Amino acid sequence: MNQNENPEVDVSTLLALRQGDDAVQTITDRLRAKDMGPSDHIRTKREVKLFVESGDAKAAEELLKNVRERLTVKQTITEQITQRRGQRVGM
Repeated sequence: MNQNENPEVDVSTLLALRQGDDAVQTITDRLRAKDMGPSDHIRTKREVKLFVESGDAKAAEELLKNVRERLTVKQTITEQITQRRGQRVGM
């Protein structure tokens, strides 16, 4: 299983979480926004806020798609950095 995917977070989960107290913080935590780079974290938090205000299922789908892409990019960059560091050590 890809570590970027969080099987417990889907559209219905987001719709339920938006009803709770401090929904923006709860959702950003569940989406692992802090694992992204700083700018992606801010973008995600803004998108979560817009979703919480609208409650639109389509916005939830778009949010999940964007989060998956951002986490994938972050993982790819981290792997590339790790590989480069490993190559330097081996020299």
